[in-house]
Amino acid sequence: MIETIFALLMIINHEIKEHRIQATLSDCLKHKRVAERTSKGKSIQYKCIKSKAELEENIDGSYTIKKLILE
Repeated sequence: MIETIFALLMIINHEIKEHRIQATLSDCLKHKRVAERTSKGKSIQYKCIKSKAELEENIDGSYTIKKLILE
């Protein structure tokens, strides 16, 4: 299923290493601030984006990002 979502990206050495679905842009920015405060590595960047993504339903009914569609 393809949906437009807000995602928090963890970028290490110009490569997306992890991505998490966020309910709103506000939630994304809040989690970004927390991650930046607790992050020890200087080469780690966090970024909030609004993008289309291919989602996959988990066994518990929640969704995870299978593939980001960056346009």
